[in-house]
Parts: sequence; C-alpha cells; structure tokens
Amino acid sequence: MDISQLIQNISIYAIPVLLSITLHEAAHGYVARHFGDNTAWNLGRVTLNPFKHIDPVGTILIPIALLFMTGGKFLFGYAKPVPVRMDRLRNPRRDMLWVALAGPGSNFIQAIFWAALYYLLQLGGIQEEFFLKMCSGGVLVNVVMFVFNLFPLLPLDGGRILASLLPPRLASQFARIEPFGFYIVLLLVVTGVASALWMMPLMHATYAVIETLMAPLIALLK
Repeated sequence: MDISQLIQNISIYAIPVLLSITLHEAAHGYVARHFGDNTAWNLGRVTLNPFKHIDPVGTILIPIALLFMTGGKFLFGYAKPVPVRMDRLRNPRRDMLWVALAGPGSNFIQAIFWAALYYLLQLGGIQEEFFLKMCSGGVLVNVVMFVFNLFPLLPLDGGRILASLLPPRLASQFARIEPFGFYIVLLLVVTGVASALWMMPLMHATYAVIETLMAPLIALLK
C-alpha cells in the first residue's frame, strides 16, 4: 500500500472508527449508570470525547502497524474498556447482560445511520466519492465491531452476555477462561477460524438486515 492510498484510507475511516469506539464505550458506561454503577461516570468515561476511550497501543499503534504490514487485509485493535463494577449493579446478573449488550447495540445503530446517510446523500444528488466511501466505511466498521464484540468468549461483550445467561455454577466455570480469553480470540482471528465460523456468516446476516431496513430508501433511488 503506497503512502497516498494509506492517507486516503485513514481519512475515510478516521471519523467512523472514532465514533464507533466512542459511542460503544460510552454506551456501556451510560447503561451501567442507569442500573446503579456510577464507576465509569465518576471517571469521566461516559462521554463523547474519543480521547477518553482511546488506548494508545490498541487503538492507534496496532491498527496502523497492521495496516502497513498487511496492506489493509488484516486489521485488529481495541479501545480502553469502560470499568463496570458488577457488585454496584442493582441486579448484577440481569443488569450486566444489558450493560454488555449496549456496546454492540450502539454499533448496530450506527451501522444503520451510516447506511441511511449513504442513500440520503444519493437521493439529495450528492455523488462525492469521498463521502459515499466514508458512509460505506462507517457501515463496515460498525458491522465488524457489532459482530466481533458479540463473540461468546470473555472478555468480549458476547462473553459477558453468555455469562449472564448461564446458570450461576456454569457462569463461574466459564469466567475462569477470562484471563486467557484475549489470547484465544487473537489466535482465532489470526488463524482465520473466527472469520470463517463467526465473522463472515454473521456479517452477511447483519448486512442483510440493514439492507432490509434500507429498502424504502433503495426503492426511491430506482
């Protein structure tokens, strides 16, 4: 990937990525506060300021390094997790499910927003390639975050959701995986297992749902 192409990709994806990370983490903190845990709120993490959620290594260095090394074929990164105290939630097992679901849920809503903006721009006669690519990138980034974070393994949101749904004894046994969960997920991503068995099938399904929701706007373009 040449420098000009790299700069173009960064400019297209910068705003969608920052919004996807910021709203994802803020949603966790907001819902946790709603259910009684003010930890993230007191630390200033329930905010739309992206710098409060950016992890210098996971959000910046790793994605850029992978962008150079793989030419954009493989990207991976993470934000600074919002702290949640389960013991401060009014009903820890039930409430944690909604706290965990809030992050991916925000990404799904953002994907719908970017898709709607893509078609509304065209309906308004705006055919500027940069903006249309940004909208498409916004859909892609948020669909990836939505699906990836729902992977049912701790410490991902999907693991938290699964732990909330399991019986207490099984949930306790499942929680023992968490110290190794990040490395397991990374291995599954690098080997392509996560992509083949989880990411691609669920991404196709998510895109199908979004396309169905966009049907009225698509019909107006025809």
